[in-house]
Amino acid sequence: MTWWAIEVRMELAARSGVAAWLVNETGQAVEERDDGSVISFAEDESAAESLTSRLGSAFGAGVKVNRHPLDNIDWSTRWRDGLGPRRVGRLTVVPSWVNYQRAPDEAVVVMDPETAFGSGEHGSTRAALRLLSDCLVPGQLVLDLGSGSGILSIGAVRLGARRAIGIEVDEEALPVAVRNAAANGVADRAQFMIGDAADLAPLLGPADLLLSNILRTVNVTLFPAIRSALRPGGTAIFSGMEEGESAEFRASLAVADFTIHSEVLDSGWWGVAATRT
Repeated sequence: MTWWAIEVRMELAARSGVAAWLVNETGQAVEERDDGSVISFAEDESAAESLTSRLGSAFGAGVKVNRHPLDNIDWSTRWRDGLGPRRVGRLTVVPSWVNYQRAPDEAVVVMDPETAFGSGEHGSTRAALRLLSDCLVPGQLVLDLGSGSGILSIGAVRLGARRAIGIEVDEEALPVAVRNAAANGVADRAQFMIGDAADLAPLLGPADLLLSNILRTVNVTLFPAIRSALRPGGTAIFSGMEEGESAEFRASLAVADFTIHSEVLDSGWWGVAATRT
């Protein structure tokens, strides 16, 4: 089987939406390059042609797509190349295939994201992890919207949360998160479910801290549910947004009666922690 690379170019403001669409359509992680392009992969020429056609239908003239065949490599696991232990705030994220000797007092999260989003190598995930590291107080209840690989929920428990509950719409991500929680020995405190966060989050609260590493537009849509799910004075951490979206999101937070108290910028990705007032 010959895999194909699909290179997509678009306006910067549309990149996060295109990347999320590609992850959802292919079940594979994407590569976001410094030149602004997004690279996805297809199993063969027919799949590449289909994906290109669907991209055109979804985004029209706003995207330019090039595709080409790749060498005979297992691209479903190629994303592992070059990944190693990474320190983010008070956490150390370690790929499951790396032999790592942890210090006695070190908070380590062992991850194998497979095809789910969340390896610690994406700027939006690192921004959320850093804010989580800064904001979490031991004993808190944490909700994680769009939990993907489970990295944030597991990280929360490693930092002392009494319980973390992840909500995810992608059914294929659920077993990945469950396996990662078990591998970290926190399956009793980091739990995951499939469903719409708008419906489930208010039923699971009141949470002390809530994580939403999703697109800006989705975060804004979820504001009412997030307010309902948080206790008064609770903290919401939002990520998944590029630096250029920060001004618009700040305004939306103010309208929704959230007060910003900290923020992080990582490789062009912006995350913010805000208090429910």
